[in-house]
Amino acid sequence: METFIIAEAGVNHNGDISRAIKMVKVAANSGADAIKFQSFKADRMVSQLAKKADYQSKNTGKSGSQLDMLKELELSELEQIQLAEECKKNNIEFMSTPFDIESADFLAKEINIKRFKVGSGEITNAPLLLGLGNYRKPIILSTGMSNIPEIQDALSVLAYAYGNEKKEPSSSDSFKSFSNLKTIQEVLRDSITLLHCTSLYPTQPESVNLLAIKSLRKRFNLEVGFSDHSQGISISLGAVALGAKVIEKHFTLDKCLKGPDHKASLEPNELSQMIKMIRVLEISLGSGEKIPFKDEYKTAMVARKSLVAINNIDKGDMFSQTNLGIKRPGTGISPFSYWEYLGQKASRNYKIDEIIEPQ
Repeated sequence: METFIIAEAGVNHNGDISRAIKMVKVAANSGADAIKFQSFKADRMVSQLAKKADYQSKNTGKSGSQLDMLKELELSELEQIQLAEECKKNNIEFMSTPFDIESADFLAKEINIKRFKVGSGEITNAPLLLGLGNYRKPIILSTGMSNIPEIQDALSVLAYAYGNEKKEPSSSDSFKSFSNLKTIQEVLRDSITLLHCTSLYPTQPESVNLLAIKSLRKRFNLEVGFSDHSQGISISLGAVALGAKVIEKHFTLDKCLKGPDHKASLEPNELSQMIKMIRVLEISLGSGEKIPFKDEYKTAMVARKSLVAINNIDKGDMFSQTNLGIKRPGTGISPFSYWEYLGQKASRNYKIDEIIEPQ
């Protein structure tokens, strides 16, 4: 199965629909499977008192609140419908992360989105997780900033939603019967993909912890991918080599644009290069079974060695260390039989470098 590659536009359109449309075309031309935006109303998402994250202040300036910043990055419902239509024209899946249940309803009912993506910040937002799970669509869940118990709690909410026919919980205790690993795996096996993620922008190599991909898969027995906030493309390639089934990577039309995420994003040529390299890597991973390829047998005939005469040998002479040696090509008897031939009588005459025949 090919890695599902999400070109993360996020808010790198800066609230400009024409730039967002250009990003759709860039993502499609790069070979991405999907392009992902964000669906929110700023005043439903953050309070007036919410401060910017450090990386947001660094990239957008310290003045203004997080609310002010996000209001400039909103896409209207009409613009999102326009983007979804543009994605259809360009044969790329439209995705968007909802940050509130109203946005989720819009994505499900008006756009009929194929799958939901849950951002790392919403992993403790149980009401939103419950609402998303009630749609019974596939969900990709980012796990930045979270530990194993928090991930398991989030999965128990989703398992409750998938397994309870939209029954409203009476309290958070309602999710406990869906919290054991066996139930989570049985109910969510075909619906949930976890994304390992480090919520630092950009993420430095020492903070990536790629081996967590294997830990998450072992713990929950679900598909696992990687949301990459590091700079460059090498770490995404490492994630694919470790078995990541989804790669999500931010991209921008220009890293120099003003905005919170541009500097930690790939530019179009880098996005295209990353996807090409992932596709080559997927082919290179192979089946995992250690057997020679058909054409390797031809190489073996040249690169391996055989038992040969290193001195002239007359019929009836004993093979010994002074007349029996090992040289290329590998078309004769394997050197593994060297000791079995020592002390045997030659069944015919051999000239120097002639390959020994079976006795």
